[in-house]
Amino acid sequence: MITGELKNKIDSLWDIFAAGGLVNPLDVIEQITYLMFIHDLDYSDNLRAKESAMLGLPYESIFSGEVTVGERKIDGNRLKWSSFHDLSADIVYSIIQEWVFPFIKGLHSDKNSAYSKYMDDAIFKIPTALLLSKIIDALDNIYALMEKMQDNDANDTKGDVYEYLLSKISQSGLNGQFRTPRHIIKMIVEMMQPNPDDVICDPACGTSGFLVNAAEYLKQHHKEQIFYDKEKLYHLMEKMFSGYDMDRTMLRIGAMNMMTHGISNPYIEYRDSLSDQNTDKDKYSLILANPPFKGSLDYDIVATDLLRVCKTKKTELLFLTLFLRMLRTGGRCACIVPDGVLFGSSTAHKAIRKEIIENHRLVAIISMPSGVFKPYAGVSTAVMVFTKTGHGGTDKVWFYDMKADGMSLDDKRTSVAENDIPDIIARFHNLEAENGRARTEQSFFVDKQEIVDNDYDLSINKYKKTEYVAEKYPSTQELMADLQELEKEITLGLAELEGLL
Repeated sequence: MITGELKNKIDSLWDIFAAGGLVNPLDVIEQITYLMFIHDLDYSDNLRAKESAMLGLPYESIFSGEVTVGERKIDGNRLKWSSFHDLSADIVYSIIQEWVFPFIKGLHSDKNSAYSKYMDDAIFKIPTALLLSKIIDALDNIYALMEKMQDNDANDTKGDVYEYLLSKISQSGLNGQFRTPRHIIKMIVEMMQPNPDDVICDPACGTSGFLVNAAEYLKQHHKEQIFYDKEKLYHLMEKMFSGYDMDRTMLRIGAMNMMTHGISNPYIEYRDSLSDQNTDKDKYSLILANPPFKGSLDYDIVATDLLRVCKTKKTELLFLTLFLRMLRTGGRCACIVPDGVLFGSSTAHKAIRKEIIENHRLVAIISMPSGVFKPYAGVSTAVMVFTKTGHGGTDKVWFYDMKADGMSLDDKRTSVAENDIPDIIARFHNLEAENGRARTEQSFFVDKQEIVDNDYDLSINKYKKTEYVAEKYPSTQELMADLQELEKEITLGLAELEGLL
């Protein structure tokens, strides 16, 4: 989570844009994102060059040799942030406007790629050299402060900066979507442990947070396996990641986010995932998602095969049905759902829970406190983990009652010592050790039959037992005797005080 100091610097940057005449939040976010992308391209290019050298692998910098921009050929090194950053304001403005911005728009050679499609209509809107100079100075301060926070994950911090910027648009979208905190995304990715052969999708990807974190996990835990195998490296860069969204600004930011993190050609598409536009079926081995909550769609714009499984207008239920369709047999899903999905009593609510429990394998429900999404939303949520089997397999379900996520559960969301996330990950990867746990503990198993008998209710409070400890209180006579003794002491004290006067 970003600190108050970092928030203040971002707010100051926002004020600089406003003073320069740019007040549309989407315009401001896009222009900030472009400049951060230009800065990060330089940093990530240098980092990947060092990593390749350490691994003894060849690496060709995107800035090497001459670069074609329009009809001109320019030394690529002149386009690096570190090369032009310290020049005069007028020269920097000219370089970015005439060279660097056209360069990043045409950065991907494949004109059908996600990056090329969503950068095609990008416009550099900063009007003057003076305004650009002030913005760059403010960004320098932000990056300097982010470097001081290196004890936290650098990518987490950058992600939080994005989240804070996005929060300035609105607290939630029209269909109830809101941004997923980075540490929750990281927890889910570490629970699911993506492997180099996975094909991963987020059908409501936004800024590609789940996909970026999955890529970072793979690079951290399977670096040699991937980078020494041409086929696996190609799979990571070109075939592994897919994401859909209906917001072009989010898609543009998501594509840049993925490219900054070294994924050269993710399949990021403008698509209404719940409509007939989305024909994906039996395709993915892993779905990671936080789909829109509380949306309500008309039946005529929802894919008919989804309605056959679960006839509803509620987006949170339709997305669960969609995940089952998109997964291949044996594919896994970890998604965030509102609590209502777990215990809702409508026919549609029961139908989707029954479908997952009876025809597939429900693995786990991690109940999260309502403060996790503050200050943007106060909704209570849970992480649902299941595997598509097509023939059942649920024998028992693991429940965990998360009480703390390392941050206060109020609007301030400041760091606190209490944090269940490491425990959740550790227990999830050692479920055999959970068999003996009592219902009074923080995690426990519930047999499938008990869930069936409770009308497929998946609320943790339905199964959790509270241990009541008997408290022994003094009798009325003892309390009266104590009060009388206190009264005597007070009277004596007052007499002594009166004597002194």
